[in-house]
Formats: sequence, structure tokens, C-alpha cells
Amino acid sequence: MQAFRIHADDNVATLLGDVVPGPVQIGGEGDLHSIAVLEEIQLGHKVALQDIAAGTPIRKFGTTIGEATRAIRAGEWVHLHNCKSRYDARSETLDLHSGATTDMSYE
Repeated sequence: MQAFRIHADDNVATLLGDVVPGPVQIGGEGDLHSIAVLEEIQLGHKVALQDIAAGTPIRKFGTTIGEATRAIRAGEWVHLHNCKSRYDARSETLDLHSGATTDMSYE
């Protein structure tokens, strides 16, 4: 198992290790057992388990954790570049890799 789906209603799974493009085994809830990952994704990040249309809720833990800002294909990395928080308006301004704010200057 290389990724874990926490709840059967989730449309993302969390990676249990770094992955490269190709098949990835999915454990946890639901009837999906594998998915073809489309890009390199690091440990702890999310992968889309199905195609997700722009504006669609991103679901993890059986609850909405964000919203797709563009269409996301099954097997694609789900992160700051293609989803936003419904609770934190600044989430779209965070650096993709570090999570640091990019909308403020500290000089």
C-alpha cells in the first residue's frame, strides 16, 4: 500500500511515501485499490482519486477540506496550485513547496 484513503467519500488519498508516475496501491476505505499517478508526488501529499472539476469540494476525512481551483485529473497531485481553502482566504497566496506567505514583504 502506497497511499491511504481515510473515508469512503474522500476524493483524495494521502501518500505514505514518495511516488513516481505509474500505478500506486490504495488502502483504506472504499473500493478503489489502485490508481495511475501522473507525476512525482512526495510523502504526505494528496493524490486525486478521480477527476475533480473546478469548484468541486476536495474531500478528506469524510469532510470538505478545500475546493478545486481548476480541473484536477485522477492521479494528479492535489495541493496549493490547484485547490484553495474555503476557510482561509490567504491559502492561494502560499508558496507551493514551503507554505510560506507570498503576499507580504518582510523587509
